This record gives sequence, C-alpha cells and structure tokens, in this order.
Amino acid sequence: MTVDHGVEPAIRADARRNRELILAAAQRALAERGATVSLAEVARRAGVGAGTVHRHFPTKTDLLEAVMHQRVDRLATSAAEHLTDPDPGAAFFALCTHVIVTTPGNKDLCDLVQSDDGWPRALLRDAGNRFHRALGALLASAQRHGTVRRDVEVADVLDIFTGCVAIQRHRRQDAPLAPAVALILDALRTHPSPVTERPKVDRNETGVGNETSAPCAVCGTAVRRPATGRPARYCSPACRQKAHRLRSGTRRLTTGR
Repeated sequence: MTVDHGVEPAIRADARRNRELILAAAQRALAERGATVSLAEVARRAGVGAGTVHRHFPTKTDLLEAVMHQRVDRLATSAAEHLTDPDPGAAFFALCTHVIVTTPGNKDLCDLVQSDDGWPRALLRDAGNRFHRALGALLASAQRHGTVRRDVEVADVLDIFTGCVAIQRHRRQDAPLAPAVALILDALRTHPSPVTERPKVDRNETGVGNETSAPCAVCGTAVRRPATGRPARYCSPACRQKAHRLRSGTRRLTTGR
C-alpha cells in the first residue's frame, strides 16, 4: 500500500485553516454575546461542522482559553513590534489606544481568565508575561525619550487600562477614544497637552427651536425661531400691534376709507 505524502500536508493546512476560522468566529461571537455562546453557534458562524469544532476544542473552556491566548499573544507581538518605531512616545500611546479600544468586546473573556475556576493558564501566563515585558520595554523607551513621566510603572499602565476599558465600554465598538480616556492617557505625558476650556454655549441662543430667523419687521431685533409652525415675523406683541396699526393707516390713505 502506498501513501500519497502530498495529501498529509494538505490535510494539515486544511486543519489549520479550520482552526483559524473557528477562532475568528468565536472571537466575534464572544464579543457580541459573551461567554454563554454555544459551540454550535461558533460552528455555524465559522461555516464548519460541530464535529470539526469539537476535534479542535473538545470543551468550551478549551475554546475560550485559545481565543484569549490568541488575543494576548497578538497584543504581545504588537507591543514588541512598536519597539522598533522611531518615536517611542507615539508608539507607546498608539499601543495604549489600541488596547483600550479593542478590549471592551473581550470583557467577558478577561473576567473568566481572572476568575478562580481552575483554568489551565500556562499558555495565557506565558503570553501575558511576554506582553508585560514588551510593554515595559516600550514604556522605558518612551520615558528615556522624555515623552512619558518617569514615575509611571508597568503596573500603573495596567491599572489605567482596566479603568479606561470600563469607560470605553459605554461607547460604540467602533467609536474613538472617549474624552475621559484621552484625558487619563494625557496625564501620563511628561508635558500634558495645554488645557483648553470648552466654549461656553448660550442655551438661549442656539439649539433646535431657539435659532434666530429674519430680524423683526418693525424694530430689526433678532426673532426667536419656534420649534414648530411658521417663523415669527415680529419680536414681540408690541411690534406686532405696531405693524398692524401701520398697515391700517396705509390702507386708509390708499383707499380713502
């Protein structure tokens, strides 16, 4: 009996492709529906059979851990790649922004990993340690560059991630940084951005129903635009009455009555 050795690599490539499809589908499903999502739902989203999912991940715990490991591993790789950027300060804040913006959808996974439910965390610990080392090296580089405060430590940055992710969760998944998050990150800088006051808005002058229309037909004062109905022509009842008297006087002159 002969074995076609060209078949085995093709099978391995197909298995790797299926595994990646399953992980990608699980990531999306978990971000949308949380850790209660079923393996059958993940299989449906991945376009594979339930048996294929079970061959790669016999239990949901195996799948959840693989998804979380993939995420942390990618963050570690991203942090390491940022070390070669010519501007360490910009690279550090770019990484912080990426972590904060992309983490809210993984909140349930983070909670599971941090719980004491007996998860086998060896792979996660290894990926987490690599991320922390790369983050620490990037932080130190940004501090040497004079961009980030010298008194900031990796533990501080991780605590800031936790708080900022909680704030960011109240925004849409594709939304930019929340203003409060931007302020917190700015506090890490050696020289924070100058504080600029938001322009004060006179609520009586702007907004729907308060915008000005044409000036008063009698005195020229700006006329408030009502929320509904036709725009007013006069600024007050007095001007409206004055206009009426003017019209009546003009009619009598022209008609003789």
